[in-house]
Amino acid sequence: MSIKRIDGKLFADMVIQGANNLTKNVKFVDSLNVFPVPDGDTGTNMNLSITSGSKEVKEKPNSHVGKVGQSFAKGLLMGARGNSGVILSQLFRGFSKSIEAKETISTVDFAAALEAGVETAYKAVMKPIEGTILTVARETAKKSVAIANNHEEFIPFLEETIVEAKASLNRTPDLLPVLKQVGVVDSGGQGLVLVYEGFLASLKGEEISLEGAEAALSLEELVEAEHRNVQSMLNTEDIVFGYCTEFMVKFEREKLQKHPFNIDQFREELSAWGDSLLVVADDEIVKVHIHAEYPGEVFNLGQRFGSFLKLKAENMREQHTNLLHDDQAANVPHSTKESGKSKQKQEYGIVTVAMGSGIKTLFESIGATVVIEGGQTMNPSTEDIVKAIEQCHAEKVIVLPNNGNIVMAAQQAASVADCQVTVVPSKTVPQGMTALLSFNPTASLDENGEGMKEALATVKTGQITFAVRDTEIDGVEITKDHFMGILESKIITTDAVQLEAAKKLLTKMIDEDSEILTILQGQDVTDEELSELVKYAEENFDHVEVEVHNGNQPLYSYIFSIE
Repeated sequence: MSIKRIDGKLFADMVIQGANNLTKNVKFVDSLNVFPVPDGDTGTNMNLSITSGSKEVKEKPNSHVGKVGQSFAKGLLMGARGNSGVILSQLFRGFSKSIEAKETISTVDFAAALEAGVETAYKAVMKPIEGTILTVARETAKKSVAIANNHEEFIPFLEETIVEAKASLNRTPDLLPVLKQVGVVDSGGQGLVLVYEGFLASLKGEEISLEGAEAALSLEELVEAEHRNVQSMLNTEDIVFGYCTEFMVKFEREKLQKHPFNIDQFREELSAWGDSLLVVADDEIVKVHIHAEYPGEVFNLGQRFGSFLKLKAENMREQHTNLLHDDQAANVPHSTKESGKSKQKQEYGIVTVAMGSGIKTLFESIGATVVIEGGQTMNPSTEDIVKAIEQCHAEKVIVLPNNGNIVMAAQQAASVADCQVTVVPSKTVPQGMTALLSFNPTASLDENGEGMKEALATVKTGQITFAVRDTEIDGVEITKDHFMGILESKIITTDAVQLEAAKKLLTKMIDEDSEILTILQGQDVTDEELSELVKYAEENFDHVEVEVHNGNQPLYSYIFSIE
């Protein structure tokens, strides 16, 4: 088959086959992951990222290769997850920029685009580490540029390019000691090679079917049998920055006027708060990945430029500890496990959802076993909740969703879990806290479920957040960027000033039967403003006891609980 130029239609198929090849081998790539610690989902992150790019390409067919490249890059950027996914998106962002004006491309164009992608990806990483996907991409691009002029035909050109990609992958343990220590190659580099192999399969007219994706499970089992988990060689206390933090911000003109966005300056600011930093941006959004000790501070820096599209903060120390526990359990002799001498299941476990490090700490302090980082704008999936239930290692588990949009996912998780689970349909954080405080460890699961559900009605929830557009709801006219006071699920007040909106909401929430007001301070609230609000509450509602906690939640400047 003679292919000397690639048009949009052929490049789209290359993208699809590359994505399919990675999807088919995602478990294998996940099993190789050993760096950076403790993110163990490189294959999954890369797969979700490139699948998002592939989906965009399928939805926007075009014979112009540059247009297809733009679609691919946009889909990758929006779907990028984790270090590996972000780097992959940057590789193909640079690639696509290089070809954006071309209707078709030659081998020379393709090689130049690979090199442009490497340049873009290296710029996106604060401290590039060799022996990773970056190395494989760079050495592969260098080889492709060197041979492009000697290869007019695409298939032999790409075959030789992939030979170098595999050789580079096999050299990664010589550059990154932790890889050699556990006897594996870099997982991100492996994922990239799989994408390139999918490209070649497309050029040869081969279709990579996803029907065989289950075969990846045997590959995972093989690798896990051959290699020890790198986590066992690390100490939890060695993790300096404990939260894997990601967010995506959509730029807003009004905020940019106050805080002009400069990617280099922003990257420098963020670097003071952690490591494993990645910052990527286009004209519409900025996406950040960082390992930080204080995710809330990082979120604050990002919110200056616009509104959040996605937020995530995962406790890596907890993940690492669980990995060690899993590894230890896996090495317990079968007879010992059966005898019950392995980790004993506790009677009860409680899973709850929280948005904000302070709220997470509060839930843990009053008895939550596992707290899922999530809530508004970042609802955990059914799978996330099932994993949290399993993590409880309990005979009976109670799930508190704390958000109306999470209740159905929690119920679905309960239906497939391997233990007894009841879902208490809490729709707010105050409801979740009140329900948790009413938990009785000596009662049955059904009794606790009913009692905790009844407790939901004993608390009123108020929240202050900002409006993202002009509208009118239930007779209340709302202006974009003004602050809204929400009582339960109804907007009842609005004001251009955050503090005034909070005062208005408290006035409508508190009545003569109210006894306790709990204020959860959000990321956007200064201590001075909080003090003024507390003073207002104490002076105007002297029959109410006021408690204050730093919830550190994004998006909602105040959360009020009234009992």
